[in-house]
Amino acid sequence: MILISEPTPTIAQLRAFLAVADHLHFREAATSLRMSQPALSSAVSALEETLHTQLLERTTRKVLLTPAGDRVAVHAARVLKAVEDLMGEVAQNREPFHGPAHLGVIPTVAPYVLPVLLPMFARRFPRLKLTVHEAKTETVLEEVREGRLDMVLLALPTETTGLVEEPLYEEDFLLAFSPDHPLAGAEGPLDRDVLKGLDIVLLNQGHCLREQAIDVCREVGARATAATYATSLPTLVQLVAGGLGVTLLPESAVPVETGKRVRLALRRFQSPSPGRTIGLAYRASSARSLEYGELAKAIRAAVRAKRLPVRVAH
Repeated sequence: MILISEPTPTIAQLRAFLAVADHLHFREAATSLRMSQPALSSAVSALEETLHTQLLERTTRKVLLTPAGDRVAVHAARVLKAVEDLMGEVAQNREPFHGPAHLGVIPTVAPYVLPVLLPMFARRFPRLKLTVHEAKTETVLEEVREGRLDMVLLALPTETTGLVEEPLYEEDFLLAFSPDHPLAGAEGPLDRDVLKGLDIVLLNQGHCLREQAIDVCREVGARATAATYATSLPTLVQLVAGGLGVTLLPESAVPVETGKRVRLALRRFQSPSPGRTIGLAYRASSARSLEYGELAKAIRAAVRAKRLPVRVAH
């Protein structure tokens, strides 16, 4: 146990050091904290003096972390996160929808839903300091479990214990292909069996949309055999429009992706159409779980009001 009379690092010192550890540059770190470079350098030096160890290796060209600095950076991040949680919880007890809130969004949802949600958050919850982090499913799930994110927008179910999953909307997958493709001349909804024998272009591993597309193919005995993969949905659309295969496109992405003067043909599937459910997930243990449930209701209302091509959950 540390005696109360012993000097200990301050929050300001830890924040200054962590900024330098993140940027490995004093000027950039000072700018990120909106403080002067001498004040930042003084805070880091004071931390090193308090800990009786060198945390940074300073050269004329760059800044490096010492082995001790690496370890201290990990602990500093945990301490600052704990302080942020403390402040957030106190603010939540004092007034709902107040303070920081970190939202994770998967890449196949973010470009199509955030333009609807962000104005709504700013209008209805002006005291909620929302930050957004876009990453693949596995990453956002890990970050919400570890507490680095508060809630995540992603495809459900996650099959992750300890999370509350709030369905927001369901949407169909459409078959997308080049207007020069043989399927372009047909009419009416397609049977899923049409996927057999087609070159199906997929996203790279790590995208849940890839796994969902593979599941649809597996159900009808089809295989995604195309050797071409894409790192993002816009790139996937460009590949398909260029005649490199076909793909399954979430209907919420259609207005954005077809509004870029991309030559793309789209066909629906016969009922029941393949699709996905998008929802909001957050830790069941969170002190703000009731707030996040209300935010889910607000998201549903915003999606419904903007008439996105989806079926809003009740």
